[in-house]
Amino acid sequence: MSTAAAAPFDPTALSDALPLPLYLQLARHLRALIVEGRLTDQDALPGERELAETFAVSRVTVRKALRELIAEGLLHQRQGAGTFINRSPHVEQRLSALTSFTEDIGGRGLKPDSRWLGRSAGTATPEEAMALGLRPGAEVVRLHRLRLADGTPLAIELSALPASFLPDPELVQGSLYETLRGRGHPPFRALQRLSAIRLPADQAALLGVPDGAPALYIERRTFLENGTPLEFVRSHYRGDAYDFVVELSLA
Repeated sequence: MSTAAAAPFDPTALSDALPLPLYLQLARHLRALIVEGRLTDQDALPGERELAETFAVSRVTVRKALRELIAEGLLHQRQGAGTFINRSPHVEQRLSALTSFTEDIGGRGLKPDSRWLGRSAGTATPEEAMALGLRPGAEVVRLHRLRLADGTPLAIELSALPASFLPDPELVQGSLYETLRGRGHPPFRALQRLSAIRLPADQAALLGVPDGAPALYIERRTFLENGTPLEFVRSHYRGDAYDFVVELSLA
């Protein structure tokens, strides 16, 4: 474990002349150091007193700034040990192409992995039946996974598919999309809806971030080329680890 005591902290980054409260200015400065990699994963931050002296602010200001970054998942505290950088793998995903998590993470030179939280077959819920265009009582397969990159949890994913396309959840051993292509059901297009949320305690624990940390909730409906619904996915992505990018052009 290294220390951030010699990190390039810049006291001039804070100013009473700025309209932003001092604790948010300090949080912004520390956030930039983390995102730029000048503070690295598992570095220990100096204590509250030392940070207060460095930036000529009160310990209350330091405490509030740290609390902001802990809520964002960029810092974590260990009882009796201090405050540490939590710089997870950061992924930029373009929304113009339909790719699986395995393809997306692997294409960035990271090692994709999954931990099964559950897989089952059963009757579609009303929400699943509506999203997948199924009649009441139709059978679906559900795949509930924790998705990881280089061993770091990035997302919780719950997929539901008509049993006619995937009759047995045990058929999926790696990439779901590879499995579907192999069965003659290649995903063709998708519709996604994104919402900003704060994670409840159980999901935060799975993702290794504090209770209430920011996240992106994504609902995706995937279709075959003929327009038949193939998959309904509900995912929770760590807010500190993912950027979703959309390219726009004039109509």
